Amino acid sequence: MQPTTRRALLEGLADACGFVFGALAGWGLGILLGVDFIRSQGYDLSSMLGLVAILLGCGAGKWLSRRWLRQALGPP
Repeated sequence: MQPTTRRALLEGLADACGFVFGALAGWGLGILLGVDFIRSQGYDLSSMLGLVAILLGCGAGKWLSRRWLRQALGPP
């Protein structure tokens, strides 16, 4: 496998894992804070804050996975 293809595959997998695990972490944090988007009825303030927690978790997870990958493989 070409080095650029391997790196692109690893970046894609890191992005996907960071996004999913970050979303799960954000959802868990929202549940701990009492704002659950998944199980709420309607679109009130509590459910919107739960959605924000999930979205922040997605972004943070992707950022952390990219940072880890950069440390493991070095800059492109």
